[in-house]
Amino acid sequence: LKIICTVTNDLTYDQRMIRICTTLAQAGYEVILLGRQQKKSQPIQQQLFLQKRLTCFFQKGKWFYIEYNIRLFCYLLFQKVEVLYAVDLDTILPCFLVAKWRRKVIVYDAHEYFTQTPELVNRKLVQSIWKWIERFTVLKIPYCITVGDGLAQLFEHQYQKRFTVLRNMPFRTEVNSSTLKHQPPVLLYQGALNAGRGLEEMIAAMPYLLEVELWIAGEGDLSSLLRQKVADLNLSQQVKFLGYITPENLKKLTPKVTIGLNLLENKGLSYYYSLANKVFDYVQAGVPCINMDFPEYRYLNTKYEVALLIPDLEITTLVNAVNELLQQPTYYQMLQQNCYLAAQYWHWEQEQKELIELFQRIKTENFLTL
Repeated sequence: LKIICTVTNDLTYDQRMIRICTTLAQAGYEVILLGRQQKKSQPIQQQLFLQKRLTCFFQKGKWFYIEYNIRLFCYLLFQKVEVLYAVDLDTILPCFLVAKWRRKVIVYDAHEYFTQTPELVNRKLVQSIWKWIERFTVLKIPYCITVGDGLAQLFEHQYQKRFTVLRNMPFRTEVNSSTLKHQPPVLLYQGALNAGRGLEEMIAAMPYLLEVELWIAGEGDLSSLLRQKVADLNLSQQVKFLGYITPENLKKLTPKVTIGLNLLENKGLSYYYSLANKVFDYVQAGVPCINMDFPEYRYLNTKYEVALLIPDLEITTLVNAVNELLQQPTYYQMLQQNCYLAAQYWHWEQEQKELIELFQRIKTENFLTL
């Protein structure tokens, strides 16, 4: 059984899809993960599955999406494949058209509430186009996945169909609780440097946290703006941009930091109902984190209190939260111990069972055999 998974990134840092494709390959499926070539793309790392990048002339904006979708459609049209696995709305249309034309099975994996992302919420015309694509495709796709219970409930109500929940958890790792922490204390943000991630606010709070460093791992639309802000505030010794870091190196780095950050501005339902993989990465590393008091994170904290939840991104709120964790060692240690406990259950080896079960159902219902 051959599966082609489609994304719009360059593959190297897409930890969720690397895990998904690894699980499917280990289950005996032939898997190709298909992304795009960027100017600064790193060489593809060998995995248990095949990887391919499509080269585009345009690198961002509407022309990129148009070009990439055309190239993706042309590529898929002539591939031997049984299942097309479309990740998010920006790859769904070519997958859907090819699947219908060639009578193939299609799976839709919504990593976010695409039409409610901050980039689209205030751009009504662009948002309406993506909503049309969503209605045109998702209603007719029998197998759907998303990243958390909150989004699953929203989508199930909207489309009157089941969405399998596949939380974005890392592989289980054994963390040495005696790992030495970097001094001075470090706040770590990992992920895309995009709007609504609380990065500008956290940088603005750093002058009030002089004995603390902020490490930012990743790049994105705000990369230049954030670097300029750091320079303007004369924080270059306190705020460090690490750029892109491979998942393997990030796994080694995270246990050494003091606090993980998952800060989101409530700019749309996508962020409000998010369940970020970085939270589970922090947990696996034994690192308490500061999270927004949004539904998914509130629910996690009722199971194992691993995070300090905050209501907003005001500078005083951020400064007080960091100081609370740093100045109350008993509270910090309690959160850290809860991370070690939660790490025994919040990992990919447990979560992947949902994925394996879904593809067993796909095989059965579509008479597909290896």
